[in-house]
Amino acid sequence: MNLPNKLTMFRICMVPVFLVLLCVNLPMSDTAMRLSTAIVFAITSLTDMIDGKIARKYNLITDFGKFMDPLADKFLVMSAMLGILVRFDYLRPVFVWAAAIVIFREFAVTSLRLVVAGKSGIVVAAAWLGKVKTTTQMICIVAILLEPVILPFPLFTEMHLLSYITIAAMTIMTVWSGVDYMKAYWPHISASK
Repeated sequence: MNLPNKLTMFRICMVPVFLVLLCVNLPMSDTAMRLSTAIVFAITSLTDMIDGKIARKYNLITDFGKFMDPLADKFLVMSAMLGILVRFDYLRPVFVWAAAIVIFREFAVTSLRLVVAGKSGIVVAAAWLGKVKTTTQMICIVAILLEPVILPFPLFTEMHLLSYITIAAMTIMTVWSGVDYMKAYWPHISASK
């Protein structure tokens, strides 16, 4: 359990903290709720970048880290998306479809990882496109949380322009990276039959 793996586990442990701040009606204003959830989410998300840099710099890359690091991202992002669906009903008609695409892609890629690992012993590490996808998902979530706070103009507080732009970017990157994983690792499944 080296430092990168501890940071990965920290990210998983912060998911319930984030969800309590987002979904429980605590005695705080909407602005305070948005700021606190965005700070917790941003700090937790940064550990993803930090643990990877530490692991590569000090040669602390482990199979546990290769497997758990992407899972920790999925726990954080999917929990945040479900929390957003619960808390922000104005986004629900569009965001539910984006969340469904993200969740489907995450289950498909995780299943692919498990099958490839079981049949050919290869641990499928996160690809570059997967990291871009995760980054766009995290940017989208922070944008949704902070949009009315940092952009107090009708275009953003009433029409939610930034939220919709980042939802579109996140959805495109999610589909693109999912297709990329399937193309890259499908031969391992076919060859191991």
